[in-house]
Amino acid sequence: MQTSDTIIPTLFTVSDGTGETALSIVRAVKVQFENADIHIERFNKIRTRGVLENILERALERNATVVATLVDPELRVFLISRAMQLGVHVVDILFPLLETLSKQLGKRPSAIPGLLRALDESYFRRVWAIEYTVRHDDGMATHDLAEADIVLAGISRTSKTPLSMYLGHKGYKVANIPLVPGVELPEELALIDQNKVIGLIIDPDRLAEIRAARIEALGSAPTGDYADSHKIFEELEWSREIFKRNKRWPVLDVTGKALEENAVEIERIILSRFPTLGDR
Repeated sequence: MQTSDTIIPTLFTVSDGTGETALSIVRAVKVQFENADIHIERFNKIRTRGVLENILERALERNATVVATLVDPELRVFLISRAMQLGVHVVDILFPLLETLSKQLGKRPSAIPGLLRALDESYFRRVWAIEYTVRHDDGMATHDLAEADIVLAGISRTSKTPLSMYLGHKGYKVANIPLVPGVELPEELALIDQNKVIGLIIDPDRLAEIRAARIEALGSAPTGDYADSHKIFEELEWSREIFKRNKRWPVLDVTGKALEENAVEIERIILSRFPTLGDR
């Protein structure tokens, strides 16, 4: 029985065509939940990033799931990457089947409503990279860590996740590993090619400011060890000891530099070690 407090799930169907495919699939799924109240909003003939941005912002406000059947490669990559930044859940209906058939047929799918653009390998690579990077954020899913192109390691708030997502959008499969005093590093980290791993470090005073701001943003007072300057200094020194023991890990100081600047430096290091990554 539905009450006034019941949360009604909301689905946004998003398409650069008529949207019939997404709507049909959503309806087919809906009937499997007898008597369920599900709100569906339909967005068709999407042609620009600006329109997608507005839809994603509405989805964030409504806590809606986006069900997409976009075939334009640039729009699909933008949708996935921007949704990750905002924390909006996206179900990409077409990509898994396109990927499978592309491999089986040995040819690339067409990329538009009406066949206006070709879907290329770089698009697939970016989508695979983004998906891998999201699954391997903050030490998750270390069982296939060896598949990563880049592994970032550092203590909390050293830009691991933003750098991972930025590089993932460029087509690199990135995993990031949090360094936490008293917590053992995942065993898989020692088993992969150590030339893939890059350590991240930051000025302790700047880190204290970042952590204090993070705590305040969450609605708490900046108290406790997390933002304590003395504890932060100890954490950083502890992480430096780890980096010293792993001599093949270059250490990048991210203090006071833009995200793009740090990403360029990481890319330079990785390509100097794995030149073929730049040829894909």
